[in-house]
Amino acid sequence: MSAAASPDLSRERAVQRVTLPRVIRSEWTKLWTLRSTRWSLLLAFVAQAGLGPLIAAIEMGRWSQLPVQQRLAINAIDHSLGGWHLAQLAVAILGVMTITGEYHTGMIRSSFMAAPKRLPVLWAKLAVFSAVTFALMLVAAFIGFLGGQAIFSEHHVNVALGSPPALRAIFGVALVTTATGALCIALGTIVRRTAGGIALFVGVFFVLPGLVAILPSATANGLQPYLPSTASSGLAQALAQQNSFSPWGGFALFCGYTVAAIAIAAVLLKRRDA
Repeated sequence: MSAAASPDLSRERAVQRVTLPRVIRSEWTKLWTLRSTRWSLLLAFVAQAGLGPLIAAIEMGRWSQLPVQQRLAINAIDHSLGGWHLAQLAVAILGVMTITGEYHTGMIRSSFMAAPKRLPVLWAKLAVFSAVTFALMLVAAFIGFLGGQAIFSEHHVNVALGSPPALRAIFGVALVTTATGALCIALGTIVRRTAGGIALFVGVFFVLPGLVAILPSATANGLQPYLPSTASSGLAQALAQQNSFSPWGGFALFCGYTVAAIAIAAVLLKRRDA
């Protein structure tokens, strides 16, 4: 009797076995059932796709009032991609809420009951959120760039898509925003509170640069390249900032910060109670 039931029991356990693809499908469902997901991603998309052409239209609308030096200084690439900061903020907030929302509602306990090892839940959240963010921001960046250049062509200050800085900045916007979202999922996992995670992101990206700026110039110039906000922005812009690493070098440093935050989040996720 037991020998006959053994194969059925083995098959049932195989069906119920937790695998990363199954956890990813679960996280995909959970992500799109959140109302905040649609609004945050819509805001990020509209900001990235629409703010750049709006800036271009304003610049072309007051072209006759601009002095010659200001006309020559127009950066058509960065203007057409100018919405990425707002998009980054929207993605960052959603990244924090992706994990802290489950802690707030208690759903995280159900997630960990379904995946007792816990880490697959974190990996799945990172994979799903990063894939959605990258695809959406890449499309939005192309729309913003092409729309902006069409407007800039009125006075022949537009830049071709094939220009190396243009393609690098377009893909850079998508990469930086995606890495920011992954970083904020890690921050949300570490603090487990929405307000705390958002405050930590704002402090690192907006408050810390201001504090560094009031230091003596030699100290500020030495610290500025290592700030996450500075390291992440170079790849998303055609015009390099002063006191910063190369675009890819700065992005590598920012990815290092993100990986470190994810590692801390993974350790705490395993050690703490839900």
